Amino acid sequence: MGRWAARLAVVLAGAWIGILLLGRVPAAIGPFDATVALRPLGGGAALDIPPLGALEVDAYDGPLRLEIQLSRVDEIRATQLATDPARLDGIVDQVSADLQDAVRRVAWLTALSAVGGATAASLLVLRRRREPLIALGLSTALVAVTGGVTAATWRPEALSQPTYTGLLVNANSLIGSAEDLMARFDAYRSSLEDLVSNVSSLYSTLSTLPPPGGADDDVALLHVSDIHLNPAGLDLVAQVVTQFDVDGVLDTGDLTDWGSVPENTLVSRVGTLGVPYVFTRGNHDSTVTVELVAAQPNATVLDDSAVTVGGLQVVGTPDTRFTPDPDADDGAETLEESGEGLAEFVGTLPEQPAIAMVHDPEQAPPLDGVVPLVLAGHTHERAVTRLDQGTLLMVQGSTGGAGLRALQGEFPEPLTCTVLYLDPQTGALTAYDQITLGGLGQTEVTIEREVVGPLETGEAPGPTPSPAPASPTG
Repeated sequence: MGRWAARLAVVLAGAWIGILLLGRVPAAIGPFDATVALRPLGGGAALDIPPLGALEVDAYDGPLRLEIQLSRVDEIRATQLATDPARLDGIVDQVSADLQDAVRRVAWLTALSAVGGATAASLLVLRRRREPLIALGLSTALVAVTGGVTAATWRPEALSQPTYTGLLVNANSLIGSAEDLMARFDAYRSSLEDLVSNVSSLYSTLSTLPPPGGADDDVALLHVSDIHLNPAGLDLVAQVVTQFDVDGVLDTGDLTDWGSVPENTLVSRVGTLGVPYVFTRGNHDSTVTVELVAAQPNATVLDDSAVTVGGLQVVGTPDTRFTPDPDADDGAETLEESGEGLAEFVGTLPEQPAIAMVHDPEQAPPLDGVVPLVLAGHTHERAVTRLDQGTLLMVQGSTGGAGLRALQGEFPEPLTCTVLYLDPQTGALTAYDQITLGGLGQTEVTIEREVVGPLETGEAPGPTPSPAPASPTG
């Protein structure tokens, strides 16, 4: 009896050492490089995501524990996944297949490692000719029993009840927030479709007002900014372009959110608007995004350059930063320098342009007195101010309601845009219509007309409200 106990102890020790040394395989799981291992730690499975923590699942009983450690994201596979919608749609099936293949390979390798380790330990410790054969039989039986216990105690329902450690303890609340976010977006988009359609009825009221400049031939340009990947923002743009019969759209940046390739599918909608689209890059727009905008048949991207829209000259310069890449952020000083560069470019033109476009208002001060009107965005807060030298700075809110991120808050930001009316001869701003759509849980749509008063000697001009602004509707 003692001899068999010794044999069993040697077999267990040898199998343990064999598993610890050899029971792991490298694996490609979707876009991740991972290590999959079976460890003699007492059942269940764990997914380790350094440095965030781990996800543990009590999926089965037994002496072996399945451990999966994600080491890094493979750049090539991730890029292929992001650029191929078909692969992205099948990512769950692909990850499942990759994981099953890795688990099968590690199971076979672990079994061989256990049997090999037990046999080698018996040969080294017991030193009898028949002991390795006995160890081979015992270890094979142990492997078979372990597999049987695992299969008999398999609990697939446990996969939906993981335990989190480390930073991942917040995963449940994050997942809940994501599900709630999507539900809120569905309701938000549905309500916005109705709100956007109300722009047409509201416009019919506004059209009864006197012409903003006292004449019917004003140039109408639509100022938008910070759409941030919200399709409803472009729905609003398309509706206003049609209802207000604008001569062009001026976009002061942040059309996308992170500048990634999948986001850029939204850009193609720019080409369907049917009017000139002038764009200056925001801090969330990548080089690829800018190239795709420029490729649209009706679009012009301004980069210390000029374009004529509705007979009026417009100049612009991009934001110097790219938020998804912190190394590209040179700070506020570079923003002002970009404004200075645009002012120098304006100085080379034979005539003063009517409008300058920037993304961040901090780019505007060097343009004070150089151009009569500067358009900006970035802050998500609409503001109209007169600079020291008389230039009017108009900062747009967010035409996309700050994108999907706004739905995470209790009060999503409204969608805003502004129709500018300019004298076709002088380029002077005569009036503007501020259009505002309420966020989630709100039903109002408002259009407020402001008439810009003439410049008086020694007095900075400022907008004066029209006597009959359009009424809100819902």
